[in-house]
Amino acid sequence: MGIHIGTSGWSYDHWNGVLYPPGLPAARRLDAYTARFPTVELNASFYRWPPPASFASWRDRLPPGFLLSAKAPRWLTHGRRLLHPEEWIERIAASWHALGDRRAVLLVQLPPDLERDDARLAYFLAAMPAWIRVAVEWRHPSWDDEAVYRLLEEHGAALCVMSGANLPCVLRATSDIVYVRMHGPDHEHLYAGAYSDADLRWWADRVGEWRDAGKDVFVYFNNDGEGHAVRNAQTFTTLIA
Repeated sequence: MGIHIGTSGWSYDHWNGVLYPPGLPAARRLDAYTARFPTVELNASFYRWPPPASFASWRDRLPPGFLLSAKAPRWLTHGRRLLHPEEWIERIAASWHALGDRRAVLLVQLPPDLERDDARLAYFLAAMPAWIRVAVEWRHPSWDDEAVYRLLEEHGAALCVMSGANLPCVLRATSDIVYVRMHGPDHEHLYAGAYSDADLRWWADRVGEWRDAGKDVFVYFNNDGEGHAVRNAQTFTTLIA
């Protein structure tokens, strides 16, 4: 149990001079990242789910104790919209197994136009192997219901706690982990702007409360523009320490 702070993704050209030394080859960006943070959320997996060999390579390359979360593929969440998930679950499990002890949480982001469907979500969660930790991020407000939270609790799945423009921010722990995505403080645009120190202190208090309640907390900053995610994650780390 503990607090794990990182960013969503690690390879951005506009992080040159912020996280990466000038002139650092793109192939060495992960090394620069792991020297500063203990966890990362893989976003590229949403667009193309990597094969087991890629996850095995990350397992061997990541330092001891480093944890990698990954975003579930869009063909499962936005294409099939969680229906008939067995084939994708098999692919995900094979890759997740290859990641070994570097694996953290599988993020399942539902499309914004997918309205509440308890049976669909329950079927998917029941089909997921118990050894894969899952966090569910929903965007449609119809999911904000006590029955949905009880469903997550029954299946040991975490609600993704979100901070961002016009997104529902529900401070709820539904499993032994809490998964937080910091999408940026801008009220009009996602993934933009820098959190103020006051904002970060408020969130640090919430994270501390979850930790004190025995939860394993993962916090990923997704406001990557201008390197804000890097700076905010570093500041947040000092506030938690």
